[in-house]
Amino acid sequence: MIAAAPVAAASNLEDGLLAKIAAFIATSRSAAADGITWAEFGELMLALLRLVVTALDTVSTMTGAQKKALALEAVASLFDAVADKAVPLAVYPLWILVRSPVRSLVIAIAAGAIEQLLPLVRV
Repeated sequence: MIAAAPVAAASNLEDGLLAKIAAFIATSRSAAADGITWAEFGELMLALLRLVVTALDTVSTMTGAQKKALALEAVASLFDAVADKAVPLAVYPLWILVRSPVRSLVIAIAAGAIEQLLPLVRV
């Protein structure tokens, strides 16, 4: 399970949410150094979303829109850090052309996933 190390790295920190996100992304980047599949990228994305949504659910000083924006920024950072490792070298020139629309699609999917994760973390 590729998300185990990033989740452990983030969970071991007592610091704030931004430090946990940074630890998760750094560990994800090193785990993906040799390449990952899109399924593994999806696993990382869901693990990051669960971590962020769980942490943000306890914050009372932010509005729901601010919390969602922060979660989506975390997903965008994860995408920027590891998505290129999920693309085979043979199709990398095509990837350069479609990277931006795929990034937007991943963020849109994450926005919907946040709404689905809220009931799961509040149980």
